[in-house]
Parts: sequence; C-alpha cells; structure tokens
Amino acid sequence: EVQLVESGGGLVQPGGSLRLSCAASGFIFSSYTMCWVRQAPGKGREWIAGISSLGISTYYADSVKGRFTISRDNAKNTLYLQLNSLKTEDTAMYYCAKAQRTTVVAGISDLKEYNYWGQGTQVTVSS
Repeated sequence: EVQLVESGGGLVQPGGSLRLSCAASGFIFSSYTMCWVRQAPGKGREWIAGISSLGISTYYADSVKGRFTISRDNAKNTLYLQLNSLKTEDTAMYYCAKAQRTTVVAGISDLKEYNYWGQGTQVTVSS
C-alpha cells in the first residue's frame, strides 16, 4: 500500500523558514518523480515544485522560485521541501504527491499525472 506522510508544518513569522518532510512507503521511491503541491484556503491545489526520480532535476513554480528548495533522500525514502523567506501568501496546506508512472518527468505540473497524495501538513505564515 502506497503511503505518503508529511510533517514539519507550523506557524512561522514572515521571513522565516520551515523544512517539510514526506516519508514514503509501499513503492519503489527512487523510480518516481515526486512533487509538492499546496492549497490555500478557498483556492485550488497549486503545483509548486517537482523533482526527478534520482534527484538530478528540479522544477519550481514562479511563485516559489528562489525561496523554496525541493530535495529527496532515496536511501531514506523521504522527500523534502525547504521553505525560506516565507510570505503570508504562502499560508496553505502542503502535500507531497507521487507520479502515477515512472515516465512522468519532474517538470510536469498537471496534477492528473500524480496518483497518490499525503494527508498534508499546514503552514501558516503570520506575524
């Protein structure tokens, strides 16, 4: 059974940092592109970052480029998202997601290409 479990969210002041983690199990983690997606209150899900199966290639939405960093440790079956220079508009539930096929490349932002999602971790940026 595929499982994705996010952690690391919390309340942080503007300009602060957080590191999110996503523990994966039930599939060959190193074979799949992974991504992070967020959903702000009252809005749809937004793809924000993707990483190739071996971690060689990374892609970002313009809204987070230069502030967030996606990475993975395939030996630990864990995906990460480092959030720096946080803004109030970054407040959202953050989810990790697994590509539905090994052929999905990391730059794909179409959420239909991801078939498993975690339960999410809440990030709130507020003073």
